[in-house]
Amino acid sequence: MKPILSDHDRSELDRRIAETEKRTNCQIVLSVIGRCDVYEELPWKAFALGASLAGLAAIVINTVVPLWYTRSATLVAISATLAGGALLALLTVLFPGFAKYFLTSSQAEEEIRQYAQALFLERELFATRGRTGILVLVSLFERRVVILPDTGLAHQLPEKTLHDIIGSMTPFLKKGDIRKAFETVLEHLSRTIRAAGSGTGRDALPNALIEEEGV
Repeated sequence: MKPILSDHDRSELDRRIAETEKRTNCQIVLSVIGRCDVYEELPWKAFALGASLAGLAAIVINTVVPLWYTRSATLVAISATLAGGALLALLTVLFPGFAKYFLTSSQAEEEIRQYAQALFLERELFATRGRTGILVLVSLFERRVVILPDTGLAHQLPEKTLHDIIGSMTPFLKKGDIRKAFETVLEHLSRTIRAAGSGTGRDALPNALIEEEGV
């Protein structure tokens, strides 16, 4: 996977993470993921749409310009229908941006949350004193953000607060400014957790940003 952030951006984020952890006594892990699932069904959805549109076009053409139902005409209609489906399916494979049109919001939310939960366990974010680990995950393909606080911070970071923090990141993510989006979430966490009087912790997790291609 091509690096998303420059070395300078990584260095600045590492510094900001350390500052935020010092103020809040929590442990923060930032991650940016290429995609959270292979979504094998997306090309099939595209194929179904392409075939349907091509078949509809064949019906409309025959209605406007009636043709004799010869074997050749039937084969042409079938071939056009299959070609239309195959074309859209191929586009989803070659162009991820096109494939996103066939991904539902609920499916994207489910997959990114599952990926975040698995990453939380894999990186042992629970292994902090006072259970004060926080994972912030940005997924580029799904265009989603999930913030997972451990049990020691859950009461200080309810769903509404997390939703507001993610909302503040969205304008920067739309512009592709990943660093600014992460700096924004760090600022919010610093204010929110410190204001709530968050407690104890030690530097149990590395500050380095996690970048993964995903699955």
